[in-house]
Amino acid sequence: MNVTIEPGWKSCLEQEFQKPYFKELAEFVRQEYQQYTCYPKGSEIFAAFEHASFDKTKVVIIGQDPYHGSGQANGLCFSVRDGLAHPPSLVNIFKEIGQDLGKPYPRSGNLEHWAAQGVLLLNATLTVRAQQAGSHQNKGWETFTDAVIRKLDKEKEGLVFLLWGGYARKKVRLIDADRHHILTAGHPSPLSANRGLWFGNRHFSKANEILRKQGKSPISW
Repeated sequence: MNVTIEPGWKSCLEQEFQKPYFKELAEFVRQEYQQYTCYPKGSEIFAAFEHASFDKTKVVIIGQDPYHGSGQANGLCFSVRDGLAHPPSLVNIFKEIGQDLGKPYPRSGNLEHWAAQGVLLLNATLTVRAQQAGSHQNKGWETFTDAVIRKLDKEKEGLVFLLWGGYARKKVRLIDADRHHILTAGHPSPLSANRGLWFGNRHFSKANEILRKQGKSPISW
């Protein structure tokens, strides 16, 4: 795998790319993309880092897997390409933003504009085989993305981590709550949202208030 990544992240993660587990992961991903249809496309595997540079990152949202439907995944967690139907979790995210901030429901589900403002939209697993959710889990991606979270934790201060659902909340162990801000809620999926664990969390206004108190510009969600 030829890792082309934003220079700040490349400097930060260079040693990680040289570790044996990552070389094994790269070979696994190469073979999967040769033999099967996988998402996102190869040039977008590291899109989360390209759109949210290391220096600019101030909010971190952690997802689990890329979307495994045709053409949906664009390398940013919860995000889909322009013109595609919004998956249920993304629908609920936008509904919560509407309730929290009074913003109209957007036409596009592409979250690149969040990333450009410093929101790292990080899936724990960066690739997936088409129509097979979780097919690339436990192959090394989680080791890599945990290392990303640890780097952010150690080298930055005042980040806002939005941890939605049980899987994301497990990442709390990687974050120093004395140096960063952690907001947790249920997952925005219908199963969780319909049980009252998502709506009303107001994470978007809360995150912006935390940023303002630090003298940072808020996110235009």
